[in-house]
Amino acid sequence: MIQLYYYPSNASMAPHMVLEEIGCLFELVLVDRAQNAHKSADYLKLNPTGLIPLLVDDGTPIHQAAAICLHLADRFPDSGLAPPVGSAQRARLYSWLMYLTNTLQAELLHYFYPERMADDAAMAARVKAHAEIRVVEMLDLLENHLAGSGPFVLGDSLSIADHYLLMLCRWTRMHARPAQARPSLSRFIDAMAARPAVQRVFAKEGLPLPWA
Repeated sequence: MIQLYYYPSNASMAPHMVLEEIGCLFELVLVDRAQNAHKSADYLKLNPTGLIPLLVDDGTPIHQAAAICLHLADRFPDSGLAPPVGSAQRARLYSWLMYLTNTLQAELLHYFYPERMADDAAMAARVKAHAEIRVVEMLDLLENHLAGSGPFVLGDSLSIADHYLLMLCRWTRMHARPAQARPSLSRFIDAMAARPAVQRVFAKEGLPLPWA
């Protein structure tokens, strides 16, 4: 049995979309951040990082959203959500997925939690402003990539990188230049939002569609 420990609109969204895309049986387990449930003793036993998400697959706990997505793609190879191991396309998947999680997502966390990098409110405001500038550069890079590669991150083939990118695009919706302000990223968001699996995730998590 697969269980996904999640909270709406958190990093659990990408694995949630991947699970829905695969179509396997799984259980959603709400981790109520508003009540600090992710810091509870029971949760920390499963996930010592105290972060969301967590996937438990037949008793094995797996944390980190990108790692969970890779595990699911390998666990269900017939889904076609990751190219074969050792292929050139698989190498490209690694490159883009790591860029999304280690670069864009990391900068977005500085934007959302600038106080972690600052000693006072004024410094936090500067951290947030600089993070948003960096995110613009990263979104421009992704815009140029999609403009030249095709509708999806890997070209014509849907992969877990697309679900990850959609999640991060949504996180920019309150920025001065959000992802959807760029033509190729906007087309990508619309195409992903039209997928039944994605629509089920937004419905289950009680969220508006990505461009809202």
